[in-house]
Amino acid sequence: MKETTRASIVPVVVALVVGVGYRGVVALEGARKAHRQAIFQPSDRCLACHNGLTTASGADVSIGADWRGSMMANASRDPYWQAAVRREVLDHPSARARIEDACATCHMPMARADEVSAGRTGQVFAHLPVAGHGAASDHLAHDGVSCAICHLIADERLGAPESFNGGFVLGGMRSDGPPSFGPFSVDRGPTSVMQSSSGFQPVETSHTRRSELCATCHTLYTEALDAGGRSIGRLPEQVPYLEWRHSAFAGEQTCQACHMPAVEERAPIASVLGEIRTGAARHVFRGGNFFVLGMLNRYRDELGVTALAPEIDASRQRTVDLLQGQTASVTIDRADRVNDGIIVDVAVRNLSGHKLPTGYPSRRLWLHLTVRDQAGAMLFESGGLDATGAIRGNDNDRDATRYEPHYREIRHSDEVQIYESILGNANGEATTGLLSGTRYLKDNRLLPRGFDKTTADADVAVIGAATEDDDFRGGEDRVRYAIDLPRGAGPCRIDLELAFQPIGFRWAQNLKSYDAAETRRFVTYYDAMSSASATVLARASAAVP
Repeated sequence: MKETTRASIVPVVVALVVGVGYRGVVALEGARKAHRQAIFQPSDRCLACHNGLTTASGADVSIGADWRGSMMANASRDPYWQAAVRREVLDHPSARARIEDACATCHMPMARADEVSAGRTGQVFAHLPVAGHGAASDHLAHDGVSCAICHLIADERLGAPESFNGGFVLGGMRSDGPPSFGPFSVDRGPTSVMQSSSGFQPVETSHTRRSELCATCHTLYTEALDAGGRSIGRLPEQVPYLEWRHSAFAGEQTCQACHMPAVEERAPIASVLGEIRTGAARHVFRGGNFFVLGMLNRYRDELGVTALAPEIDASRQRTVDLLQGQTASVTIDRADRVNDGIIVDVAVRNLSGHKLPTGYPSRRLWLHLTVRDQAGAMLFESGGLDATGAIRGNDNDRDATRYEPHYREIRHSDEVQIYESILGNANGEATTGLLSGTRYLKDNRLLPRGFDKTTADADVAVIGAATEDDDFRGGEDRVRYAIDLPRGAGPCRIDLELAFQPIGFRWAQNLKSYDAAETRRFVTYYDAMSSASATVLARASAAVP
């Protein structure tokens, strides 16, 4: 298929939003106004033809089923996101409209774009709860990050700062319908089917496979607000694209290569007149939030989940498989007896293309090390997890105003090496309020290979004691444990785990003081599932005679 020239596609949205407190400029063309209700279509218009896809060996590579079980499809149903937005609105009531508009940009993007084109700001809670709302705009909101929004993003200013915070540009109306950008050319027959079923006109382009497309919503800055809603600071809330760009992976692997891996066999991308393709992408959107995926299935009726239970289960398992198989490794490089104790040298390696963990700052990674005697009795433990989801010995889980420092050497059981980012408010106190955060007090998340912390921009900088730790560098960190053992202790076994939580204990605990339906509901969910809030990414063991 001949690619339509850019000049024939009218860009209609110059910038959907540039964050809380930033100006969002929207250009409304006459054609866009006339077709405002038709340019977006819900996912069910796409799934009929993009499901039921199998390879020659029988592997199911259905685009619709993969997407429907993902966090992308459930972006607006995410109970933690809903609780977090409610908390910010309660903290900053005078900025409610701006907060909801900014948060809807990437979690309810289609509904938000339609609202903006009609001269309104984006809304969140007007579309909730999912199970109780059925208007057309609600359906678009509930579709989360759906087919139409990603495949409508044009190759305009991608990777530039103006594209961040959901500042993507949408391809505009054409005489034959809105474009649907994708990496393959489409023959006349399938094109006609697609136009008749959804109204979209397929357009071949390569930008849908570039990291810069993902960066539009996964590079997010928030603006700290005071009690009156005035700006008091700017925070790089989550910037995995910028972390990736400062690493060796920028020249080796795109975001899509890991999070939307290619089908290993030749496969169709449509069930009706679908041509067999090489390198088709799985729309699995593998990330890190296995915990909320479990919530979506357990409380599916309350949250209005439409994905089949096996689809959510498959997405959760893919997430765990990615975390445990491709993100990190640990080794015990030394385990020696010294006088009445032992010295254990540990190496932790980040195998991913960004900081680990990355994304929303509720995520944390930590080392859990135990020493047991021959009978299995515990002699030492650092980093054990309680059933509540709290890490034993972690200052922040015990006291919201404190946090655990970065360690080069650990000697006591109440010292834990936690790889995390800790937000600080205007008073320099630790906080989990995004719009109260003016800076980071600590950021020792594991760096990707090739990341030079001495040349990193401020938005991706290492912060705290890790800046002076020569063993904390691109791709790895090394930690020493100097452990005193009981007198006369005999041979012992050392076990090491690298554990991960998508939502740390403090981030859930701090919601308990907010009296709102969304916060109460999430805390109830968290408390019921806290024993399953973590997973182990890597293990190692050693014996000391």
